Order: sequence, then C-alpha cells, then structure tokens
Amino acid sequence: MQSTINRTQLFRASCLSLLVTSLSFGIRAGIMGDLGTQFHLDATQLGLITATAFWGFPIAVVIGGIVVDIIGMKRLLVLAFLFHLTGILLTIFAGGFWTLFISTLTIGIANGTVEAACNPLVTTLYPESKTTKLNHFHLWFPGGIFIGTLIVLLFGKYNLSWQIQVGTMLIPTLIYGYLFSKLEFPVTERVSSGVSMGGMYKALASPLFIFMFVCMCGTAITELYTEQWVPVLLKNIGNPILIVTATSGIMVLGRGLAKPVLTKFPPQVLLLISATIAAIGLYLLYTGTGNVFVDAIVFGIGVCYFWPTMLGFVNTNLPKTGAIGLNLMGGAGMFAVSLYTIYMGKYIDSIVAGKLPGGTTLDNAVTAAPGSALEAAYTQAKAGAGIDVLHLTSYIPIGLVIAFIGLVVYMRGRKATPIQEVAAV
Repeated sequence: MQSTINRTQLFRASCLSLLVTSLSFGIRAGIMGDLGTQFHLDATQLGLITATAFWGFPIAVVIGGIVVDIIGMKRLLVLAFLFHLTGILLTIFAGGFWTLFISTLTIGIANGTVEAACNPLVTTLYPESKTTKLNHFHLWFPGGIFIGTLIVLLFGKYNLSWQIQVGTMLIPTLIYGYLFSKLEFPVTERVSSGVSMGGMYKALASPLFIFMFVCMCGTAITELYTEQWVPVLLKNIGNPILIVTATSGIMVLGRGLAKPVLTKFPPQVLLLISATIAAIGLYLLYTGTGNVFVDAIVFGIGVCYFWPTMLGFVNTNLPKTGAIGLNLMGGAGMFAVSLYTIYMGKYIDSIVAGKLPGGTTLDNAVTAAPGSALEAAYTQAKAGAGIDVLHLTSYIPIGLVIAFIGLVVYMRGRKATPIQEVAAV
C-alpha cells in the first residue's frame, strides 16, 4: 500500500459516510407516521416512498461497482456527497408524495454510491481481516439507526419538526465530504493484484457466488424491511421507536465484537446461527408472548452479522469477484427489499381495508378526523395487519436456515481452505 495512504483516517471517514446512510434509515423510520399524517399518505404510498431508497441503492451500487476501478474510489465518494446533500435538502423542503419520492430516491443513490466505494476500500485497506473490518465498518449502519431513532425521540419530546430531524444529517455529510476531499486513496484490491476485468466477470459465474447472491436477498429483507417498518407494524405495542433503538443498539455491540466471534466461528457457521436466531426473534415479535424489548434484542442478535459477513464471505472465498462482486451483493439485497416493501405496502392496505367497518373505504380511513371512531378503527386495523406481516416475513429466515446448513456442509467438503481472519491492526 502506498506510503501516503493513511488507512486509519480513510476508515474513519468511511464510517462517517455510512453513518449518514444509516441516519437516513433511522430518521425516516421514525418520521414515517408524521409523513403519512401530514401528507395524507396510505401504506401503499408510504411503501413506494420507502422503496425508492432501496431502488436508488442497487442502481448506484451496481453502476459504482462497474466504474470504481476506472474512475477511482475518491471521485465516487465525491458524487456520494453531492447526492446526499441534494437529497437531504429536497426532503426538508418536500411538499407531498412526489417530492418525497424524488428526494428519497436521491438519498438512496447516495447511499448506494457510498457502499460502492467504501466496501472495496475497506477490503483494500485491510486485506488480512476483511470480514472483521467489514463488520466494524458496518456497525455504523445500526449505529446510525440507533442515533437516528434517538434524534426522533428527543426532537419529538420537544415538538421539533421532522424537517429539523432530517436537517441533522447535514452535519456529518459536510464533514465526510471535506475529509474525503483531502485524503489520498489506494487503487482497488482487484487492480493492485493484477486480476483482469474479464477474470473478475468470469468469477461472478461461480455457483457459490450465485448462491450467496440469492441468499443476500433473504438476509437483507429480514434485516432492513423489518427495521424500517417496525414503527408502523408494531405501533400498538409500547413505543415502536424504542424497539428499533433496542435492536440497533444490540447490533452495534455485536458488530463491534466481530473479531472474537469470527475467531470462534467461521463465517458460514455464523450465518447459520444468525438465521436461526433471527427466525426465533421474528416469531417472538409477532406472537407477542414475552417482553417486546427482549424480543427485539433477540431479533437484533440474529440479524447483527448478516450484511457484513455475507460481503466478507464472498470477498474472502471469491476474491476475483472484486468490487463488482461486493456491490452486486449489496445491490441484490437492497433491490429485494424494495420489491418486498412495495408488495407488503399493498398487502397491508388490503388487510386494513378488510378490517374496517362495513362501507368504509381506505381513503376515508386515511383522512379520518383525529379522535374520531373511524380513526380508532383504522389504527386498530393497522395494528392487526402489522402482526400478519411479521408472521409472513418470518418464513424468510426459516428458509435461510436451510440454505446455510447446505453452505456449512459445502464449505466443510471444499478442498480449498479459505483465508483465516487475523488480528486487525
């Protein structure tokens, strides 16, 4: 690595850029109810707005993965800064469905561009401990959601508007933009190791990569869809924002402890354990038989290692897939979440409509007067729909358990032994 490269400062700036990405998730999760109320949006419309962030992400992450080796990681991160700045300002001054749609899409593009550059940057900076450092990097995703939900709680207590809550993201955005503009960047690991573009694309045809690509869709839906929609799905159980805060807090702790965990369990075994615990956590959440915060912590433990360990496993065992491999994985996950979000938005509306008093339309319920009997009926119907959605979603981690059992068996029989994680510097 070039002597002028300061990997510690680059890693810290990367974490700050991911913090902005995750703040957008945490704050949006906290203000979705306010957006629905202020702009008279139903679950289908809220689902479309939320989904645009997941559309923008895969578009940006896949395109970024293709061009990052050509234009360099620094230029890509300057673009991320510009998209973040534009999206945040558009959100603050949004006036309805379409402006929220466009602003959320712009932020999604920014989020994908950050990961398109930072995932290969982290694996390039720390080739000796890829999965560990990816977990340390990605702890700032639940970390940002944790901070974002606290912002929503604190600002809500003092009746500060959702626009001010969104505006807090400008501070870390401006800081990371400044830091990246001053730092020197290395070339990607694929370029430095001499792997050709043709070799990289050929490696993507590996059956193992295709298998992990499909599994990434399931792990992303289990983690991100549930976190994004818990404030809507569990609105009848205590304070749903606190549930998101509890889940995110335990994920920060878990990813921070990735080094000793990965020393004890190889990535494929950790993924199997995670899927099992996530399935149990979702079961506990939708049955509501215990303490909801304990249930949320169990779920948080389950999904904690999904995203970074999936990326680390692919880059360690299929290193020739390079930046495009990392970014296709991330793009697959976010695109799957976007499709699932749209489908579930319509599914929620259909369930809610069926639970409303006879002769009442969903449009009437959405615009019901505060404090009216119709508003109460609408709230109760949404609560029941949320439980149904969590129940349906719980089948995804059950399927992942079966898939990861197969992965563990396959890796035990594989002749080539993957590179072991070593202590990170």
